[in-house]
Amino acid sequence: MWTMARSAASSLRQSRRRLSTAINGPCIVHKRGADILHDPWFNKDTGFPLTERDRLGLRGLLPPRVISFEQQYARFSELDNLSALVEVLMDNIKNFAPIIYTPTVGLVCQNYSGLFRRPRGMYFSAKDKGEMMSMIYNWPAHEVDMIVLTDGSRILGLGDLGVQGIGIPIGKLDMYVAAAGINPKKILPIMLDVGTNNQKLLEDRLCKLIIKLYCVLTNVFRTGPNNEPVSQLATGFTGQTDLGVRQPRLEGEEYLSIVDEIMEAIHARWPKAIVQFEDFQMKWAFETLDRYRKRFCMFNDDIQGTAGVALAGLLGTVRAQGRPLTDFANQKIVVVGAGSAGLGVLKMALQAVSRMSGPTADPQFFLLDKDGLITKERKYVDPAAAPFAKPQGEIQGYGLSEGSGLIEVVKSVKPHVLLGLSGVGGVFNEEVLKAMHESDSIKPAIFAMSNPTENAECTAIEAFKHAGENIVFASGSPFENVDFGNGKMGHVNQANNMYLFPGIGLGSLLSGARIITDEMLQAAAECLASYMTDEEIQRGVLYPSIDIIRDITAEVGAAVLREAVAEEVAEGHGNVGIKELSHMSKDETVEYVKSNMWYPIYSTLVHEK
Repeated sequence: MWTMARSAASSLRQSRRRLSTAINGPCIVHKRGADILHDPWFNKDTGFPLTERDRLGLRGLLPPRVISFEQQYARFSELDNLSALVEVLMDNIKNFAPIIYTPTVGLVCQNYSGLFRRPRGMYFSAKDKGEMMSMIYNWPAHEVDMIVLTDGSRILGLGDLGVQGIGIPIGKLDMYVAAAGINPKKILPIMLDVGTNNQKLLEDRLCKLIIKLYCVLTNVFRTGPNNEPVSQLATGFTGQTDLGVRQPRLEGEEYLSIVDEIMEAIHARWPKAIVQFEDFQMKWAFETLDRYRKRFCMFNDDIQGTAGVALAGLLGTVRAQGRPLTDFANQKIVVVGAGSAGLGVLKMALQAVSRMSGPTADPQFFLLDKDGLITKERKYVDPAAAPFAKPQGEIQGYGLSEGSGLIEVVKSVKPHVLLGLSGVGGVFNEEVLKAMHESDSIKPAIFAMSNPTENAECTAIEAFKHAGENIVFASGSPFENVDFGNGKMGHVNQANNMYLFPGIGLGSLLSGARIITDEMLQAAAECLASYMTDEEIQRGVLYPSIDIIRDITAEVGAAVLREAVAEEVAEGHGNVGIKELSHMSKDETVEYVKSNMWYPIYSTLVHEK
């Protein structure tokens, strides 16, 4: 089977290369020699043909044998060129996604300052106020299609990591390349460093022990310039390892003025670029989304991307119960976590209920934060959470009150779905999971969606062990399927944003959308929800395999494009105008999206001074 899979992958790569070669001309470069080899955009490693080696001054800088793209693919672990590595990633996305994306990206962010070797992306800081409009032109690419922007204030479930959060935009854009076929020369990760409130980062100092060990191992010197011992030099060393601005975070209008400036600078240079906001703390996530969504083509993945993936899964759980989708309004859903992601899920779920059952529908959503059940009796409720605060009259019948705990709510409500976006690992403990046995659903659903893995509300094994083999389970980070030991398996769904954000971005780009509307996001979620067959749903499979992520992205992107056209926010892209887009059939929009996906090939390089 592995041999057949490799053969199929090889045939697919060859067909891609034939197609790409037919439509790609030579690439003009303005560098020669070692500069080419040090540039991942143009470096072909040992794949440079002899004519190019002569033309670009590479003779003698590489081993004499020319290695084909296919041969390089087979030995990819030794490569340092982008095209072959992206090809390997595309063909093995299920295996490599956890490495370039969650959960590994969280570990990278935590250690970014120590791992830093060369910059990727752009860094704008509080110290650059008034200079961003000129700074944006320091980026060498004349065209940028996709930008992921973070301020590092809420990285996954890890909290405020400051400038170290740049790993998130890098990882997200790697997924855009692999899943959506965005040209890697047209992506831009941006870190907006406005300081950090993480005391450990503010006080970080280079470990003296590492300095001592380094001096001993390198044997460069044993004493200082005045013959003092190395250990004495290390004791006086106060070098700082964190790479960010050393100050508390900006707040209020001072903060917003910085974000305003970077958004205006981006729009001035690349007015058609899509901007994805990522991992902003809740108070700024909602405010910046409301502030910019009607002015720029942007969306917030934590609020809207997470919500879309969750909604697709929630609609799947209704089908798993054998109920029509219109029954979604009757689902009792307990959401644990009142941050940007949890509130985003509830907001999109509310929109879905209103669309399916009318504006008078009264959904049974229960929202909990660290202080328990949120009701209108609470003295202060965040404005974003206020629409989901329960009136006392609605919960009295359950014997609940303001601040009721999770186990009390689950036992009383008997929810169809228990969904966690709390960032608190293990909050779905044994008692909570066992209480889901009494759910009013014939197939209860448990969504442990927090990232990274250690922040998941429960593991897959815990969920199936304590809540029963009949549940539907989904998580944010990857877990293995669970073997029940009786010939049956518990399927683990990864409810990950990678199913949606590449399609949202690509569909918005190819439609030339001025803005990204709620209806475009709903179209993306419903497209994903409809992807699975009834047979798959009955087996607890809510999401398709990541192995076909480009096909999923094409379908989702086409759905977003069609909705943009229907809402008259599309303006066309490149040589394809709004008139052509509006006359495309459903299948034609899918083919249009697929035909605009970038594939890694070796273009002929021509030097120009």
